Amino acid sequence: MTMRRLLVCGLILNLSMAICNADDFRDLFNGRDLSGWVYVNTPPDTWSVQNGMLVCTGKPIGEIRTDRMYQNFIMEVEWRHLVPGGNAGIFVWADDLTARGVPFHRGIEVQVLENAYGQSRGHTTHGDIFPIHGATMDPENGRGGSRAFPTEERSKASPEWNHYRIECRDGQISLAVNGKVVTRGKNCNPRKGYICLESEGGVVHYRNLRIQELPETPVSQELTAIADRGYKSLYSGLDLRGWTGAGVTAGWEVKDWVLSCSGGNNAGALESDAKMSAGGFLLDIKASESTRAITVCGFELAEKLQPGKWRRLELRRTEQEIVCVLDGEEVARRELTGPTSLTLNAVGAVDFANLFVRTK
Repeated sequence: MTMRRLLVCGLILNLSMAICNADDFRDLFNGRDLSGWVYVNTPPDTWSVQNGMLVCTGKPIGEIRTDRMYQNFIMEVEWRHLVPGGNAGIFVWADDLTARGVPFHRGIEVQVLENAYGQSRGHTTHGDIFPIHGATMDPENGRGGSRAFPTEERSKASPEWNHYRIECRDGQISLAVNGKVVTRGKNCNPRKGYICLESEGGVVHYRNLRIQELPETPVSQELTAIADRGYKSLYSGLDLRGWTGAGVTAGWEVKDWVLSCSGGNNAGALESDAKMSAGGFLLDIKASESTRAITVCGFELAEKLQPGKWRRLELRRTEQEIVCVLDGEEVARRELTGPTSLTLNAVGAVDFANLFVRTK
């Protein structure tokens, strides 16, 4: 075969591979609605579709996630901030729900910061990658911690569009910003989980969000994120929709992802409209120095909490009883029949967050 024919055959082969690779990608966002995505701790108000773009208001702070897990994949997305200094992020290999006492998931975060946010020794606006809230990662081009820093500054300022290509494979992650790989990490845990988009204060647009799934490899349970437990959010982070009681008009304050109770004489109880007879409630609680009583579904908890520390409470319900579990340890149980709501009351200031219900 002549050299010319070899070159022609090589070009045809490369073109065929490029076409196949392009065909392997599928849309993660269809440009019409949020099919394939789950509202975790942000309401539909936070996310809208406009002219084929996914638009995030930035309020409240929180996330949406994919409805299924991914292990090895290449993800591409275009994003832009509409407000200088805007903050957002993309999480990979994340749990189904947010971590205790924060509005974000355990996972690996790919930072989405607008340039005017500014830079420091601890962060950049050009594509940092870092583990968050219990996840772990060994960074390349680190600065003594677990955060990986980009080797070049390639991010464009608002309102220009930026292109991210995130490759996740066997616990390794790389990020290409506007066409060039600049950030890498390895030995990630978890390395299989959900993909999340973050709302964190600034208006951000996403478009051309697509994914190419790569062959999976054996992965242990320890390296796999927590799968969907069936919980749905009870708190919008914007207002007290879905709640009734005296507290709706006095003593309770919506502070973005935190539901705060002043605990004064006029606070009263707050009760979720959602009820369940079998399933459970999940919520985080932080007492203060002024806290004298905290009652959740009839369980008195103040003596079991330390001021200033978030604790995670699970109320596990069967047809006959409800079991109170604090940070994984059973602390009380009582008989209960009929549907029940999540009821909250306090004497003294208390913060609540990550309020969820499951009915199966």
